[in-house]
Amino acid sequence: MGCRALIAYERSDASYTLHYSHNGAFNYRLKHQLTSETPFGGDQPSQWAQDHFDVLRSQSDMTADSYRVDRQSRTPVNPGPITVGVSLEEICSEYLDFLHHEAFYAISEAFEVTAYRTRWLGLEYDCETVESSETTGNGVIQSVTWSDGEPLHEEYSHGQFQALKDVVGDRIDDGELTSREARTYIIKKLRDWSCDETEVLVLCE
Repeated sequence: MGCRALIAYERSDASYTLHYSHNGAFNYRLKHQLTSETPFGGDQPSQWAQDHFDVLRSQSDMTADSYRVDRQSRTPVNPGPITVGVSLEEICSEYLDFLHHEAFYAISEAFEVTAYRTRWLGLEYDCETVESSETTGNGVIQSVTWSDGEPLHEEYSHGQFQALKDVVGDRIDDGELTSREARTYIIKKLRDWSCDETEVLVLCE
């Protein structure tokens, strides 16, 4: 299974184009690969990539169906967009799958790259009472903090979140919490645990 990620690029009208990367979540490596010279990632600047990116960013009548890539892409991010001209709220509620997309990147028009880890709030794997949960639009994203170019406390953060879901799942099965109360509790704990440099965005409400 790839380390799947979604990438949102801000356009000149403040909307976004949304793209997919099959391995872009691995160690959040796209944080350092996405630049104005390499908009779709990779080690070497490419005039082809820059020209295609400029078209996506600037044409007001651009749609995903009207955009065509005239050669096979070898860049980490697929230059063919999933959708064009959408808001971050629409992306996170309609396109971001919190179970299967392991990372999300938001790139400003000035090419400031923010990497987010995704936190799915589904609980069917953590308790017997919950049978199914939505995967799209049902989660939290947390901005990744960095130290010397590396994600900080990534394994610890993942383990902490999974342990939280395990405990909450037991409390649901014991009748101490409803599913809604459990989700509220998880969100509160994630916010409590976040440091000043970490942004926590709730995308399930």
